[in-house]
Amino acid sequence: MDLRIFTEPQQGATYDDVLAVARATEDLGFDAFFRSDHYLAMGVDGLPGPTDAWTTLAGLARETSRIRLGTLVSSATFRHPGVLAIQVAQVDQMSGGRVELGLGAGWFAAEHAAYGIPFPAKRFGLLTEQLEIVTGLWGTPVGELFQHAGEHYTLTDSPALPKPVQRSPLDPSRAGVPVIVGGGGPTRTPNLAARFGAEYNQSFPEIASVPGRIGRIREACVEVGRDPGTLVQSVALVLCVGRDEAELARRARAIGREVPELREHGIAGTPDEAVERLTWLAAQGVQRVYLQTLDLADLEHLQLVAEQVVPHLNTP
Repeated sequence: MDLRIFTEPQQGATYDDVLAVARATEDLGFDAFFRSDHYLAMGVDGLPGPTDAWTTLAGLARETSRIRLGTLVSSATFRHPGVLAIQVAQVDQMSGGRVELGLGAGWFAAEHAAYGIPFPAKRFGLLTEQLEIVTGLWGTPVGELFQHAGEHYTLTDSPALPKPVQRSPLDPSRAGVPVIVGGGGPTRTPNLAARFGAEYNQSFPEIASVPGRIGRIREACVEVGRDPGTLVQSVALVLCVGRDEAELARRARAIGREVPELREHGIAGTPDEAVERLTWLAAQGVQRVYLQTLDLADLEHLQLVAEQVVPHLNTP
């Protein structure tokens, strides 16, 4: 299992705040730094205001050297797929091939209204075409043109440039970056993950539902003729760990959560409890966990996990 730090900067963070967490992520030995892609805070004032996900990642690409970088997840409503393909490929080049793209249909209507972004009622077709286009643009051989005529987008005689540094995990003969597909739908989302995903992510699932969802994704892979073992299984869960009950309670208060609820739904409790839950998840087939870190000023929290949780896991 590998552990990734996952942040929500729209809740209130400057680029420098995000950079400090990314550097701690790298220094402490975690696998990756990921961030949400949102433009509106939820439940707080969000001061000083949102930072754009791909602008942030471009900066981090030049200010880190080892960790992988990505979004969990970018909304298909935010960017035209041709523009997104260029942005991701460029940040991949800037990072030396360390980028991953999490892409979803979008769900937060209020942020779209706040910034004048269209929010169609039906978005699954939009997401499907975006996945077809971004992977198609990256995978088109240099010197050939890419075409797409769909319900939502038409691309004509695209040179399909620039290319990412990385090769597609699904077809190493072509350029591409790992794509993360997530969601709770029982049929359509598993099919998309099987077709396009290097990874399937369950974001904040009920813990007991994890094994069943993994089973459904594996079935979807078989249905499209793909080896289920080639699709990484991951979950994203809130992180709140303390050496004792007092420290745990302090960290829970800082993020506006209750300790019992965190213990039920997240990677929470003492270091031993965190190890127990992560070990259980690994036994169910989870290979990667995104630790949602909400208090970006509490870098000691990450140090505690690195020192007292990670050494007791079977990590890469």
